[in-house]
Amino acid sequence: MTAPLPLLPPPEQRLTRYERLRDRVLQDPDWGRMVRWFAPLVVTALAAVLRLVNLGHPHQLAFDETYYVKDAWSLWTLGYEGTWGKDANEAFITLQQLPLSDAGAFVVHPPLGKWLIALGMAVGGPDNTVGWRIATAMLGAATVLLVYLVARRLTGSIVVATVAGTLLAIDGLSIVMSRTALLDGPLTFFLLLGALFILIDRDRSIPVLERADFETDSPAPMWGPVLWRRPWLIAAGIALGAACAVKWSGLYALAAFGLYVVVTDALARRRAGVVLWPTAAAFRQGPVSFVLLVLPALATYLVSWTGWLVTDGGYARQSDPNPLIALWNYHEAILNFHVGLSTGHPYASPAWEWPLLLRPTAVWVAGDPGPCGVDHCIAVISTIPNPLIWYSGVAAALYLLYRLVRGWAERRPVGPVLSFPLVGLAATYVPWLLFPERTIFQFYTVAMAPFLVLALAVVLRQIAGRREDTLHRRQSGERTVMVFLVVVVLVSAFFYPVWTGMSVPYDFWLLHNWLPGWI
Repeated sequence: MTAPLPLLPPPEQRLTRYERLRDRVLQDPDWGRMVRWFAPLVVTALAAVLRLVNLGHPHQLAFDETYYVKDAWSLWTLGYEGTWGKDANEAFITLQQLPLSDAGAFVVHPPLGKWLIALGMAVGGPDNTVGWRIATAMLGAATVLLVYLVARRLTGSIVVATVAGTLLAIDGLSIVMSRTALLDGPLTFFLLLGALFILIDRDRSIPVLERADFETDSPAPMWGPVLWRRPWLIAAGIALGAACAVKWSGLYALAAFGLYVVVTDALARRRAGVVLWPTAAAFRQGPVSFVLLVLPALATYLVSWTGWLVTDGGYARQSDPNPLIALWNYHEAILNFHVGLSTGHPYASPAWEWPLLLRPTAVWVAGDPGPCGVDHCIAVISTIPNPLIWYSGVAAALYLLYRLVRGWAERRPVGPVLSFPLVGLAATYVPWLLFPERTIFQFYTVAMAPFLVLALAVVLRQIAGRREDTLHRRQSGERTVMVFLVVVVLVSAFFYPVWTGMSVPYDFWLLHNWLPGWI
C-alpha cells in the first residue's frame, strides 16, 4: 500500500512566499531580534548617506540660507540676531572680515532652529558649508528614524515601518530640506518627536482609562479617573514647544495633537462605560492634560529665547525695562509682519496648489556648473518630491479620510492607524489654507511628508492583503506593492541629481520638469 498523500490546507490558509519568509525570520528568536534592530539602523543609515554625501555643495548660501546661516552665526557671536552689512554673503564664502554689527535686527522666526545651525558652524567655522548644514542633515536622518518608530507603534509591523521609513529616506523634498540650512527640517523633526511621544502616552494612558472599576464597584462609573502621571505627555509638550521655537507653525501641531489627546481620552472613557464621558474628558481630564502638554511647551519656547533675554542688544530688547514685556512687544511686531506678508515671489505657491505639486522651489541654480559630458550643462537643487511618493501619498490620505468618515457614519470603531496620520496632515496643511493671500512656498510641505508616507505605508499594507484574504488576492497584492516600491526607488534615482545639484546635461534636466511650474 502507498502512504496517503498529506492534506494541503485550503488556499485561503496557505502562505505566500513573502509570508513564509517573514514568519520564518520574525518567529526565530535570534533572527527576529536582529531584524528588530537591523531594520531601523539600515533605514536610518540610508537616509544619512543620502543627506551627508557631498553636503558642502554648493559652496555658497542657497536660497534662504542667506538669512538663517547669518542669523545663526550672529546668535553664536552676540547671543541675538545682529545687523549684517554690505557683501555679507561673499564674506561668508571667502572668510573676509564678517560685516556684523551689534545693532539688533528684526527677525521674524524664533531662535531655536538657528541655534542648532550655529552648533555646526561653531565646529566648522563660518565659511564651512558642511558646518552650516550638518545640523539639518542629521536631524533629517533622525526624522526618518522617527517615522519608522511612529509607524512601528501605529501598526505593530516591522515591514510597514521599514517601508514608511524608506519612503521618506529616498524622498527628494526631505533630502533637499535636510541638505539645506533652513528651518523647516528641524521643525519637522520636533513635530515627529512630539507625535511619537503622543502615541506613547496614548498607549500608556488608554488602558488605565478603559478600566471600568476606577474608584467604585458600580458597573457604570460617573467620571472616571483624572490622570496626572503622564510623563510622555510632558515630553510631547517639550518637543512641540521646541517645534514652536523653530517656527510658529508648530503651534498648529500643538493644538491639533492636544485636541487628539482629549478626543482619545473621551473615547476611552466611553468604551469603559463612563456615564459622563464627554464632560469628564473635556472638563476634568482636559485641564490637566492642558497643564501637562502646554506649560512644558511654553517653558521650552521661552528657554529658546535665553540669548535675547540675557543680553541687551536684541531688537526691541530696550522697549521695556521688564524683559518679558519687551519680548511680548517683539512678538507683537512679528505677528504683524506675518499677518501682512503678501509680497510677490516667483516661487510662491498657495496651499491649495500643494497637493497638485504645481510650483516646487528651485533652491539653487548654476548655469555653468562644470563638465557634464556635453556642451550645455546645468546644476539645480529643486524641492520636487519623488512624484510617485507624493501623489500616491495624497491619494492614500484621501482614502484614509474616506475610511474614517465611513467608519464614523457606520458607528464602527476607528483606530489610530487611520486617524493619526490624518491628524498630522491636518496640523501641517489645513491651517495654511486659511491664508490664501500670504506668501508661502511648496517646501513647507516637508512637514507634511512624514504623515503622507505613514498614510501610504498603511494603504500599501491593505493592498498587500490580509491573512483572511484568499491566496490569489494576497499574491497579487504583494506583487503590486513590490512593483510599486521598485518603481519608487527608480524614480528617486532618476531625480537624485536635481536634488543634490549635480552637473547634468541641460536636456537631461528638462526630462525632470513634468509640469510647467517645475522649471
